[in-house]
Amino acid sequence: MADEERRPIIIIKRIKKVKAAHHGGAWKIAYADFVTAMMAFFLLMWLLGSTDKGTLKGIEDYFKTPLKTALTGGANSGDRASVIPGGGKDPSQKDGQVRKEPQEQAEATRLKALKSRIESAIETAPMLKPFKKQLLIDITTEGLRIQIVDEKNRPMFALSKAELQPYTREILLELGRLLNDMPNKISLSGHTDSAPFTSGEKGYSNWELSADRAGASRRALLAGGMDESKLLRVVGLSSAVLLDAQDPANPINRRISIILMTRKAEEAALNEGKKVAVVREPGEKLPQAAP
Repeated sequence: MADEERRPIIIIKRIKKVKAAHHGGAWKIAYADFVTAMMAFFLLMWLLGSTDKGTLKGIEDYFKTPLKTALTGGANSGDRASVIPGGGKDPSQKDGQVRKEPQEQAEATRLKALKSRIESAIETAPMLKPFKKQLLIDITTEGLRIQIVDEKNRPMFALSKAELQPYTREILLELGRLLNDMPNKISLSGHTDSAPFTSGEKGYSNWELSADRAGASRRALLAGGMDESKLLRVVGLSSAVLLDAQDPANPINRRISIILMTRKAEEAALNEGKKVAVVREPGEKLPQAAP
């Protein structure tokens, strides 16, 4: 009995594990899937409502024939920001603005360099520097434009004539040497102010005067060394294109405009001479020219 009383008492605790009810947390997963699906649905509705027709057509073409659209590019292919080959925005569009193609960007950079080069030449040329206020240089949609304008007390031509003043001829001779180094084709136009031409022969107007002044400027540029093949257009525009539209009589409107044309403007000018196709009914004969 004494030995039994000395033995330690061992207490064993058994924890009874109660399992959770079957599928007790599955509803949370289902609810999360439902919310995700609804978010994706409303996002899709918003995208469809804010997408233009061209992009929608590209998406439609992709899902109809994904392999063909991916290989051929589709109607709206090429947008690097699009996750769908053949879809997305027009590659020339970015934030509502038209992006320039790499060729156009390179040409724009080259025109800016030409502008800086001509401005530097005017500053350093003794003959041109005194007239730099009358030499306006800017870049337009057609190309780099150099305008020789009249001042109130220093006109470029004799009054109501196409006769170049001596200093105007010197300016054009200098520009002829400078422009010959440029690769661009050239458009040359003469302009007058709005004052009607009243003297001279009957029927002679500002149209003829502006054209004659453009022709006289062309001859001076060629005398300065410019290659005649560089000229693509020589026109007289009278007062149809005013530099100062608020004051049509301003002497600045009397000017010669020389444009170093972009490739796009050059192609447009060359395409003006292409023949237009004549549509006629079957059996209909074209009119014959008079003998």
